[in-house]
Amino acid sequence: MEDNNIVPQEEASIDFVKIFKDLLKYKKLYLKVLAVAAVVAVIYTLGLPNYYKVTVKLSPELNSSRTRSSMSSLASAFGINISGAMGNSTEALFPTLYPDLMNSVTFHTTLFPIKIHRDKEDSLMTYYDYLLNEQKAPWWSRAIGATKGAVFGLFSSGEKKEEKTTVDPFRLTKKQTAIVKSMKSRIICDVDKKTMVITIDVIDQDPLIAATMADSVQQRLQDFITDYRTKKARNDLAFSRKAFAEAKQRYDEARVRYANYADANMRIFLESYRTEQARLNQELQIQSQVYAQASAQLQQAELDVQKETPAFTVLEPATVPVRKAGPARAKMCIIFLFLAFLGTTAYALYKEDDLKPLLGLN
Repeated sequence: MEDNNIVPQEEASIDFVKIFKDLLKYKKLYLKVLAVAAVVAVIYTLGLPNYYKVTVKLSPELNSSRTRSSMSSLASAFGINISGAMGNSTEALFPTLYPDLMNSVTFHTTLFPIKIHRDKEDSLMTYYDYLLNEQKAPWWSRAIGATKGAVFGLFSSGEKKEEKTTVDPFRLTKKQTAIVKSMKSRIICDVDKKTMVITIDVIDQDPLIAATMADSVQQRLQDFITDYRTKKARNDLAFSRKAFAEAKQRYDEARVRYANYADANMRIFLESYRTEQARLNQELQIQSQVYAQASAQLQQAELDVQKETPAFTVLEPATVPVRKAGPARAKMCIIFLFLAFLGTTAYALYKEDDLKPLLGLN
């Protein structure tokens, strides 16, 4: 027997016509909020400085018998331990370490003294001074900085501690640390794990400086890799040159001694003189063989340095951009207006109690 007291519950339906009419009640609020949002968006976006982006792509040579040891030396110089992580990995994985090497403090501090100048200006400055003193900031950042300076200035003793001008990567100053942090967001390196193509992106407020630093960073990276890839070969070359110089000196001395002795005793046929002459001749032959071996080893060491020197193919060189990369002010204004519209709509629906049907609440 059915229970007549139980009434089936009707599902709440959404009346879009009612919702639309309710929203029309707040059209004045929409106009006010959107107008305020538009003004705020314009003020905000106009306060952001323009920036330019330069991309450099290059492909490194991967054929080297000493890449593992040389890259391990390079990584250890930056405090990176790759001996356990690499294991028996193939050489093609080694360029994936380049972003870590470029992100190190040591690499960034080598970029401090690079000489640059703005577009349409001839006055030179270092990249460090440019980042420290010549950067445009939004007006609210300058206002906050000025306020902080005024507040902290009231409690300071008035004596300013001198900032050291030398750069020690082991112990950077506060300003130098801030510059390095800024550089890490401006200079970005990425490696395609499939093609091993190295991509270097440099972002800056000046197009010429962006292109200059992109080219400089590319060259510094190539110099870093070349220096460490050829480190052992160059050490061997220095040793071979030293050994060659010593062998040449001994050979020249032995040749002079033999020639002088032979010239001084040309008409003497005593056995003792002949024995001494034979001894000097034997010494000359030995030094001649040592000299020839040292010369061959020197030539081989020079060939090894050339063999170990990696070649980099530049796929996309640095060029001065003609268009800014950002900020995208139109898109940012649209986002501001959309969020303002969305917030106003939520407020209107809440006031008219239309949110519950939309959210499926009773």
